[in-house]
Amino acid sequence: MLAMATLLAASTAATAGKMRPYSIRGDQAFVTSDSTAHFGCELRSFTSTRLACYGPDAIRKAYGISQLIAAGITGTGQTIVIIDAYGSPTLASDLAAFDALFGLPAPPSLQQIRMPGSTPFDYTDGNQLGWAEETSLDVQWAHAIAPSANIIVVAAATNGDADILAAQNFAIDQRLGSIMSESFGESELALLQDGKAGRQILGDNEKSYKKAADHKISVLVSSGDNGSEGTDINGVFQTFPVANYPASSPNVTTVGGTNLFFGTAGHADPNGAYIGETVWNDGFGAGGGGVSAFFETPDYQEDLIPKAGKDKPKMRGYPDVAYNAGVEGGVLVFLGFLDTAFGPGNNGFYIFGGTSASAPQWAGLTALMNQKAGNPMGFLNKSLYKLGKSGALGTVMHDITTGTNSIDGVPGFAATPGWDLATGWGTPNVGLLNSLVKKKSDDGENDD
Repeated sequence: MLAMATLLAASTAATAGKMRPYSIRGDQAFVTSDSTAHFGCELRSFTSTRLACYGPDAIRKAYGISQLIAAGITGTGQTIVIIDAYGSPTLASDLAAFDALFGLPAPPSLQQIRMPGSTPFDYTDGNQLGWAEETSLDVQWAHAIAPSANIIVVAAATNGDADILAAQNFAIDQRLGSIMSESFGESELALLQDGKAGRQILGDNEKSYKKAADHKISVLVSSGDNGSEGTDINGVFQTFPVANYPASSPNVTTVGGTNLFFGTAGHADPNGAYIGETVWNDGFGAGGGGVSAFFETPDYQEDLIPKAGKDKPKMRGYPDVAYNAGVEGGVLVFLGFLDTAFGPGNNGFYIFGGTSASAPQWAGLTALMNQKAGNPMGFLNKSLYKLGKSGALGTVMHDITTGTNSIDGVPGFAATPGWDLATGWGTPNVGLLNSLVKKKSDDGENDD
């Protein structure tokens, strides 16, 4: 297991010109004889030295999604497109194992498209294994939230910027689905230090995201797992806040991270209740959030972002919303390719955190919104911020007001009432779907 941890840790190194996945694998989960849970970690104390965890039932209850599913809002007729690199060699069987344990139906369709230039999966490559973990996490948890939605994974040939963009443009140009989830990113500072080449990457991606909006595609991206911290072009972490990209893009909905507490009497419990949340910052990582050094404040964020100084423009702040991302209180994911890479005994369920767990679940929630609306929701931020500024999100979002994403001595951003640079407008509650759908309809933004 040590060899596996060492190899996969290498996949998280930041390198200019390459995206990295925002997932963090914690402990392996082991079954329990308790009748109320599948794994011991689902009942573990929040103060234990071992990690507590959540399955689909707990997460759905925490965010009011179980009520929607019971009412038949399950993502029927929707397709969630997940952009990743390399893909997973056991994607379908991993999802089948996840579904079998948690009693979920198979999706109507699961497809994995490997882009031109892809090579056979290399089980000795830690980078590819890390992306395979990411892909299985994305698929299983998008499906857990929207069990009746189709899922298409578009696997880029590599995690290089050009290959990721090619996969993204393929999904948009082919109109594969009206929801796109991306759980990866890189240092905005590194791109800017790369001069013309880095700015070209930013420009090309922004054209792609604007095209997605024109096609009424909702794009959900992860905010990052290093809090306010980021690297320069050489991969050296800086002592001042550094933004992530595409989290800092004004043309996507960026999902930050929280530590969720769901259960009873100080411990997790799938039959418990929502206790509360704080900014994800649990020693394994912290929710990305901050202010772009490149993108000026979009119209929907006017009056929310303070000026950096005299004669300096206000810049895009992120995240827009948040969701559980803690490794403490992480989600369960089945991985079926680790035996091949590391030997018998490594396949099974693992506890995962990171904002890679957040974005695909918001993508699943968007599939529920699309079904409810009868039309694609498209770019969410304009309606989201209008509701937030009017005070209408107070009863349909969990407003996170405690914690900070400061990490490794780098000053970060604190959660505050209302929108903030650590958790955006907060996490979803049961009424959010109806409010956003109604706002889109009132604004006429769903008209073709």
